[in-house]
Amino acid sequence: MNNINMEFAQSVKDTLLSGQSFDFESLALEVFRYQAKQNPIYKEYLSYLKKSPSSIRRIEEIPFLPIDFFKGHQILCKGCKPQVIFQSSGTTGTERSKHFVCDPYFYQELSKKTFESFYGPIQDLHILALLPNYLEKGDSSLVFMVDHFIKAAQAPSGFFLDEINKLILLLQELKNEGKKVLLIGVTFALLDLAEHYSIDLSGITIMETGGMKGRRKEMLRSEVHQILQYSFNSNVIHSEYGMTELLSQAYSQEKEIFTGPNSLRILFREINDPFSIEQQKRNGGMNIVDLANIDSCSFIETKDIGGKGVNQYDFKVLGRFDNSDVRGCNLLVQTT
Repeated sequence: MNNINMEFAQSVKDTLLSGQSFDFESLALEVFRYQAKQNPIYKEYLSYLKKSPSSIRRIEEIPFLPIDFFKGHQILCKGCKPQVIFQSSGTTGTERSKHFVCDPYFYQELSKKTFESFYGPIQDLHILALLPNYLEKGDSSLVFMVDHFIKAAQAPSGFFLDEINKLILLLQELKNEGKKVLLIGVTFALLDLAEHYSIDLSGITIMETGGMKGRRKEMLRSEVHQILQYSFNSNVIHSEYGMTELLSQAYSQEKEIFTGPNSLRILFREINDPFSIEQQKRNGGMNIVDLANIDSCSFIETKDIGGKGVNQYDFKVLGRFDNSDVRGCNLLVQTT
């Protein structure tokens, strides 16, 4: 990567970390033109679509790369040298997506900044993580992020795999001491905990993420939250929305409405027409603009179905396309 390209990529990262306001659409169009030139896979995809980058004038006109490309290709801008490779959890018989990350420090800092904008300083928290599926595979972006949080949090904090009794005792101890605690767990593991133990976790922030991983039948998020609220005597269950292919996360603190950081924007496409995108559209297939993905591809066509919230950073996840692989990241299927 030449110096000019390195300077542009770094300037985008600096902008996102600075906390200063910026024109999202203008920067997104700059990032698009940069990646259309510097990302070989994305460049080839645009050529197949016969889309000239110079003809794109609005964010809705940008072609979004189908997320399945991350399964068979190295989606990376020229000159970037991967320092870490994140892989999706996957299920038996499915190919795992791979995200080649050149700047893991930026990922750590941005994810920490985003988290703290919702939950306050990490150093004031005790973070207890119940992420068995992710820990077993060992190459998860979620584990990488949470590990960074745990190292910055108050002790005792940490991961719990098979030490459920130890986790419960610690939760009760910290609760009795009036400590600020976050229990973050993969959805199926929290449901397992709720089924086998009915404990009072009122006052503790409980956050589910990651879905069922093929361990349980898919459920509506509202059903999951009702079970957890009842078993743990909690008024609200929080959620985290992220993907292997993204570097930004969104959080839901009530009513299953996710709010993203200023690096993230959701657009909706027609269910039967992947190229029909309008900012005014209220629901449909979710296309994600993640400016943090400056070294990879910031424009991803997901297999999720969602709806728009009150403002431009709010959204709901309603389900998945029927032909999608079963995968995590809080994508609970709406059944009819």
